[in-house]
This record gives sequence, C-alpha cells and structure tokens, in this order.
Amino acid sequence: MRPGAGIALGALGVLAFSMSLPATRVAVHTLDPWFVAFGRAVGAALLAWAYLRLTGAPRPTRDQWRRLSIVALGVVVGFPLFTSLALTTQTSAHGAVVVTVLPAMTAVFAVLRAGERPPPLFWLAGAAGLALVLAFLAASGSMRGALSAADLFLLAAVVLCGLGYAEGGRLARELGGARTICWALLLSLPVTVPVTAVAALVHPPRGGVVAWTGLGYLTVVSMFLGFFAWYAGLARGGIAKVGQIQLVQPVLTLIWSAVLLGEAVTPGALVVAGAVLACVVLIQRTRGGAVPAHAPGGSSSAGRDRARHAGDVRVADEVS
Repeated sequence: MRPGAGIALGALGVLAFSMSLPATRVAVHTLDPWFVAFGRAVGAALLAWAYLRLTGAPRPTRDQWRRLSIVALGVVVGFPLFTSLALTTQTSAHGAVVVTVLPAMTAVFAVLRAGERPPPLFWLAGAAGLALVLAFLAASGSMRGALSAADLFLLAAVVLCGLGYAEGGRLARELGGARTICWALLLSLPVTVPVTAVAALVHPPRGGVVAWTGLGYLTVVSMFLGFFAWYAGLARGGIAKVGQIQLVQPVLTLIWSAVLLGEAVTPGALVVAGAVLACVVLIQRTRGGAVPAHAPGGSSSAGRDRARHAGDVRVADEVS
C-alpha cells in the first residue's frame, strides 16, 4: 500500500470524473441517451484494445474475469446508462446532489467486497464532509423538488458505481489500474456494441459540435484515462480512504456546470470546498482501514507480495 501515491492518483481521477455530468448533460441534449451511454463504452473499448495490444498484457484468469464482470456492470454499463437517462430531464448540478453519496457507497462496498475496516474517525470525517456538501448544495438551490424518476436513476447509478469502484480497486491490486478498466471495457463489448447500433438506428445521431465534444470527453477521459489513475489510486491508498476524495467532486461538478453550462452556483463554493478538503485530509490521516490478512477474496502472503511487486512495475502503465 502506498497512501501518498494513492491520494495523488485518486485526486487526478476525481478531477477527470468531475466533468462527467456536465459532459453527459450537453451530450444527451441532442443525442439519444442510450447511444451516449453505450457508445462511449464502445469507443473506449477500442482504445483499451489498442492499449492492451501495445503493452502485451496477459489475459485475466477465470476468477478475474468473474470479478471484471462486476466492474463492467458498475462503471461501464450501470453508471453511464442511468446518469444519461437522468440527465435528459435534470441538470448536472442536480445530479451532483445525488452523486454526493457515492463516497459513502464506495466505502460500504470496500468493507463488503475488499475486507477493509476503516476506524470510527474515518466514518465521522466522511459523514462531516457529506453533510457539508449537502448543506452547500441546499444553500445553492440545487436541492429542491420531490424525488423523481431521474433521482431514482441517479441513485441506481450511485449504487452500481460504488460497487464497480470497490471491485475495480480490489482487482487493480492484481492487474493494475489501466488493465482493470481495459479488460472490463472489452468484456462489455457483447452488450455495448448491439445496444449502440440499435440506438443509432432508432434515433440516428444528429448532434452538434458541442454534443459530440461532450461524448468525446466521456469516451476518452471519463470512461478510459480517468480510470487509469482512479483504480491505481484505490489499489495503492485503500478503497475506502481514497474513495472519500470524491467528496470534492460535487463541488467541482457545480463549478464546471457554472462555467460551461451557465448553471447557477453560489460564491460559497470555495469556502465549502476548503472545508470538505479539510475533512478529506482528516480522513487520509486516520489510521487503520487496510486490507486484513485474510480479506475476502484475498490470496496467500506470497501471492500478495507478488501482486505488490507487479504493481510497482506497472506504475508507468497506470498513469500513462
């Protein structure tokens, strides 16, 4: 475990993901949401295939394929689909409200899937950060109205994404961050290609430059390069701990929404961002939370040593 490197890589991943909701919002404004959700996965899979070919990556084992299917369900299919459906009727600022619970969901799955055991101070600091972000979103006017179908879509996206993050971070300890997302993208092709083709036939894509630019960002950054850093960070710094860096993401998303889409955001954003960052720093300074010696799905001591050594020689791969 390398907490410092994990925090840096995790922060880079959060920065990349913070523009995903605004990019999705502009893409689905003129493009079919099913085409956006699955088309970005097809484009990213082509990049993944090229990357794996160039690096000569060995094929995953049968157990790793099984776990990769969980990653694919969460981050390749589930989150893109449900956020695309939700943002056809909701703003990206509203989406940031619901996505605020993603760090907590990631931590829960880190306990259930990766066997991590964060200390009580971790949960207290995480809850404080969550409360700060929700208070800011409420004050900025982003939280209003009753629970809608779009909110249910966003909640489904958060649950599946938290599962995909935790399983992917756990698997990245063996495969590396880059290869984890690349193999998950290729595994998803039997689903993503047919759905993309049908969506294109039913609603031929006729988006403008802005919509295609948004889709391009989702393909190259949100679905591909961002995961190189994110999964590597989760593997090195601990899934629960690094996952809490996402507390900053809703504030960043609101800033991008204001700058790029003209959506309103209050001047208190910087103050709240600083307070949330303080909570994140406190979380990172908590002790404990490492993977137990006999974590679920864990391997022998020798196997863990080999995995750590393999992770050291993959650093260039994961952040390239």
